[in-house]
Order: sequence, then C-alpha cells, then structure tokens
Amino acid sequence: MESVTEAIREDGENSEKAEEIVTSAAMDVRVDVREDDNKTERSLGENSMISSDYAMPKYLTVTIDSEEGQVDAVTVAVERSKAKKPYLGGYRHKVSGVEYHHAGTMTIPKRKPDDGVIRYQRETQTFFTKQKSQQTHNNTSTQMSQTGCSVSNEDDKILIARRYETADEFHAKRLKAVIVLQSYYRRWNAMILVNGMKIDKKRRLDWERKEAIRKEKEKEERLRVEFERRMNPKTKEDFDMLYHALEMWRKDELAKIDESLKGPERKAALCSLLEQEAELIASIGRHQIVADDDRRRQNIRKILEKAASPRKWIAFDGKLTEMDTPYTIRSKELRALYDSLNMKFLTQEERMDVLLSLKATVVEHDCKLTREIVELVERETDLILRETKQKNLEGLRKRISNLFLQYIKTPQFNPEIARLTRVPHDSSKLLNDVYYCRTTGKYLPSTEFELSSNAKSMKTSRKAAQLSNISGRRQDNSLYREMLRQIRRSEEKYDDDSRLIFIIQEVDLRHLVETIWNGQSILSNHEDLHDLVIVRWDVAKQWSPWNCILLTQDEASGHFRLENLFEAYSSLFVEKVKYRHVIARNYFRRLVQFSEQATTVKEESGQ
Repeated sequence: MESVTEAIREDGENSEKAEEIVTSAAMDVRVDVREDDNKTERSLGENSMISSDYAMPKYLTVTIDSEEGQVDAVTVAVERSKAKKPYLGGYRHKVSGVEYHHAGTMTIPKRKPDDGVIRYQRETQTFFTKQKSQQTHNNTSTQMSQTGCSVSNEDDKILIARRYETADEFHAKRLKAVIVLQSYYRRWNAMILVNGMKIDKKRRLDWERKEAIRKEKEKEERLRVEFERRMNPKTKEDFDMLYHALEMWRKDELAKIDESLKGPERKAALCSLLEQEAELIASIGRHQIVADDDRRRQNIRKILEKAASPRKWIAFDGKLTEMDTPYTIRSKELRALYDSLNMKFLTQEERMDVLLSLKATVVEHDCKLTREIVELVERETDLILRETKQKNLEGLRKRISNLFLQYIKTPQFNPEIARLTRVPHDSSKLLNDVYYCRTTGKYLPSTEFELSSNAKSMKTSRKAAQLSNISGRRQDNSLYREMLRQIRRSEEKYDDDSRLIFIIQEVDLRHLVETIWNGQSILSNHEDLHDLVIVRWDVAKQWSPWNCILLTQDEASGHFRLENLFEAYSSLFVEKVKYRHVIARNYFRRLVQFSEQATTVKEESGQ
C-alpha cells in the first residue's frame, strides 16, 4: 500500500468510499500528479517508490475505480514527516540504472476485537514450569534358532542361579561396607591431623632452636660489649661496672681466705689482697683520667660547634632556614683560631702566623686575661726564635690553649657563648635554685642533685653519691637504668597519662626488684636481670610499684594476652602478688599520696 493513502482528508461520501477502497488489497490506483504545467502519470505497484530525485507536491489527485464501474477523483494532502524513514530494501533497473526502494505503509493496523480473554496477567507471566522424568516403553524382541533361521551363540553367557539374598542380609552387607568406608575415611582424617601436628611440632622445634641461637648470640654480644667496656672504659657506667666487678672479686677472695686460712697466714693474705685491690684501683684511676680528658675534649668541641652553628627555624613553606648572626660569625672565627692553636706538626712559620693572629685577636680587649695571653704568646715567640725543642714547649702551649679557651667561654668576648653556659652570670637567678651539699660542703644548683621517691630534702649531690659508691658499696645501676628506660618506652605506648614511672629513679627500681621481688621472676624464679622485665599486673590500670610484676620477656608476652588474671592464675599465686603489692605500697607511701592527689586534680579538671 502507498504511504500517501493515510493522508486522505476529503469530506463526504467520496472520502469514506476512497478509504474503504484504498485499504482493499486488490484495488487499482492511478495517480495524476500536477506540478506546474507538466502532467505525469505513473502506475504505483505494491513494493515500488518514487525515485529520490522527484519532489513530492503538497496535493495529489487520486482517481479511484469502484466496483460499480464509476470513476471518482479524490484530492489527497501530503504530510511530510521529518523522521528519517528506515531502509526496507529495493532493486535497481539493469538497463536504465534507476533505483527503486520498498515503501512501508503508514496505515494503522486493524485492531482485533476484544474476546474477553485476559492475556496480560501475573499468573500467565510468572507461570512455574515443572520437569518430570518418565520411563517410556521400549519394545524389544528376541530371536531363537529354528528351522530356516540360524542365530549365532558366540556372545551368549551362561547364568547360574545363586542363593537368594534376603533384605536383612543385603542391609547387613551394606552396613559392613559403610563401616569399611568410614574406617578408611577416619584413617585419612587421622593421617591429616597427625601430619599437621608433625608440621606444627617441627615448626615449634625450629622456632625454639632459632630462639636459643638468638639468645645465645645476644648473650655473646652482651659479654663482648661488657668485655670491651671493661678493657676501654669511657663513660660513668663503664667505671661503675669496673668497681662493681672489683668488689665482687674482693668478696670472693675474702671468702676463700676466711675458709682456708687462719691466724698470721690470714693476716698476710689480707694484706696481699689489700695491695692487689689498691693496684687495681690505681689502674682504674689511670683509665678514668684518660677517659675524663677525652670527654673534656669532646665537650669543648661540642660547645664550640653549638656556638658557631647558625640560627635555624622552619619557615612558613616548611623549609629549613639558616641565618648567621654577628655573634655566630664571631664564634666561628674563635673556633677556627682555637683549632689552629691546637694543631700539631706545624712548621715554625705556620706557628708564628697562628701566634700573631691570636695576639691580634685578644689585644682588642684589655684585661688581666688578655694581658696574660699576650705575655705567653710573646714568650713562645721568643723561644721559637731561639730554636727551642718542641718537647720543651708543650707545657707553655697547653697553658696558652687553656687561657684562650677561657677567653672563648667569656661572654664579654664571645656573646654567643652566654646562652650555652650552665651557670647564669646573673647571680640573682641563683638565689632560688641553689642547695647545700653536706658531703662536699658546696652550694650547687638543683640539677646536680638526684632525688629518690622517698627523699625529703636535698642532702647529697650526684658527684658525692658517686664517690661514696666507689669507696663503699660499689653498686652498678646500669642494668636498672636500662630496665627503667624499657619500662618508660613501653608505658609511652599506652598513652593513659601514666606519671609514676617517670618519677621513679634507678635507686627506687633497684629496691623494687631486689628487695620486694627478690631479684627473680615470680613464675619461673629466673634470676638473670638481662632477661627480666617489670610490667603491669593489671593492664587496664596505670603502672605503679603496687601494680607491677617481675617476669621474663617470654612470660611477660604471655601475661599481656590474658583476659582474666584470676582465672588464669591460681588463688595462691594471686595472693603472693598482692602481698608484694602491699609491701611496695608501704615503702612508696609518698608516691601513693602523689598518685591520689593527681587523680583528684584530674577528676576536678574533667568535671
């Protein structure tokens, strides 16, 4: 059908009749197209279309032949659709080359009458299908040998009837087979379990072996470091360890003498022991003099580097900014001159240049110190000109170096050094922070005193306490100092405002470990202090002497994993721990008062 038939809009009977005839499939339509003065007559077939170079007019006159033989002319208005029509195929004329495209009808399809059956419903669209298997009949036939038909029996099998098997016998046989399968399955599971246990055991043994090797290496390394510290002592802790080892040796020798000797022989052995002790003390003293000299040079170098270093701060863009002030530049010049003054193996001309630079630097200020330096410089210059030996000039050069160092440390000559001195030059600042040491008879700042948790006043300074320890008890607190560092590092991770651990000193921790906990693990009685740690008893509470327990490192790691202490430990063990806590609370009663006051202040500030 032609697409233009939908646009017929003629009033009257001709219009209705034309519509009925156009919708018929067997009609014959002729179209007269009038465009300007030309008249073209074309015959439209069912699947043909006007070529693309033809312009469709706005109105068409359609001639319709009715069944009665009458001819009617109908004017049809053409509606131009803006939508792009789909390509439905076509063909091309072989001779003329004209292309013909198939046309599509625009007539609305005829609607089917409603028969009252509902076809669009939920039950129809959501119908559940079912599948069911069924045994179908399969007809077969057999053939036997007879007259006129021979059947081969090569593939035939002879079946012999056996004993009839009852249902109970059948189920019993099935049960026996199931038991066999279960036994094999359980054996398979048991093999998997045993293999897993073997693997776990092997891993455990490997881990224990590695841990033993690691601990042995750590012990060897610790002994090597201790031996190195004893052979080349440098710090205060090294000399405390030497004096402690000397005291332990003296006690062992004294015990041997008391056990084996009596009378005059014992007195002679004691005198010999005293002489050996005096020689060892003198040897330690010589090492201490060398170590003090090295430490003094390091301190001088450190203070000179700090004074000559530029001022540093972080700028707004996050970069580090450095600035040299006139004071730091002055410190750099004095440091360079001091280094040149202490250089060895200089020629005579180089030494003379250094002395002239030193003289030109100190003559800027006229005082007793500078005049003495100038006098010594002139004396060394005169001796150099007299070709004096270098060995005879060592004392004079050392004196010049010490006086110039005193010149550098004077704030009037080196202003930058004022912020690095420990003692302020303003005497008014010392009035509120100076205490009297009864042992040395000196007035010292508060930083020179070391207080324990039970101390009521400042009586003995650090240096006096060190001399008293060397001459009497000769205790080594380096292990407790290291243990205290470990406890403080572990307590910082909790972030629960724990204070008491930062108040306790090495002396307090020594009393807590040796006296209250008897210097051994309460679980395994392990006595090596290198393997012991003192941790929280109740992890939820802050560390305190009455909330701690002394364990080995492995025991402490297992203690932290416990959720309920009273279920993990026996009641007798818990009572032993509580008894130690009562003793600690009585000894550190001042810390108890401080803890209660701090808790009260915290609660008031929180409210």
